[in-house]
Amino acid sequence: MNSIYEKSFDILFVEDEDAIRQNYVRYLKRHFHEVYEAADGQEAYEIYTQKKPHILIVDINLPKMNGLELVRKIRQKDHATKVIMLTAHSDTSYLLEATELKLSKYLIKPVTRDELSGALKLAIRELSHFEVASKLHIILRDGFVWDCDRKELLYKNTEVLLTNKERKVLILLLSNPNSTFSYDDIIFDVWYDTSEDRIDALKTIIKNLRKKIPKECIKNVFGVGYKIELH
Repeated sequence: MNSIYEKSFDILFVEDEDAIRQNYVRYLKRHFHEVYEAADGQEAYEIYTQKKPHILIVDINLPKMNGLELVRKIRQKDHATKVIMLTAHSDTSYLLEATELKLSKYLIKPVTRDELSGALKLAIRELSHFEVASKLHIILRDGFVWDCDRKELLYKNTEVLLTNKERKVLILLLSNPNSTFSYDDIIFDVWYDTSEDRIDALKTIIKNLRKKIPKECIKNVFGVGYKIELH
């Protein structure tokens, strides 16, 4: 694995057997920015909620909350975090259930370093090229992602609350990133009219949106309109 490439990602390793967990945590710390560890599903969910790691490596057989229950709970709101599932089971029913949870990889124990390395490279590739790998998401920057399917703005996989009009403006601007939309086009899309008195209301929406997304993401094209710039 390319350690420099992975140093920008955080990972959570969930395994109840101390010796196995400690062994892999030492290995992962050489490659990732932050490595968190948990011995049961409940502890893992609390760490996930607080730290929002990019990748989870989860054993199915965990106390308090098993791996499938843990990932199912995470997937209720988060479809971006990458999950690698470890299991001693090759049972088809486990595999089918795990498949529904949008896993990056499902590995049968005992897992070799090469197998784990391959799974991590896949997860990293999905994260690094998310804007190419999935047309349902647009990567802004600084941890912000626009979910095109759900029409949601996410920050480190947590939804950012938007008003209806803020959401309409983002939907329009992100329908063609780096392209300028005129004031009239935006106003009509939000209010279905082009009254001149709407311009101040639009400026207020833009001002509030700028507080919720990366700095200088929305650009004002003087005398024309607005655009979202992606880098």
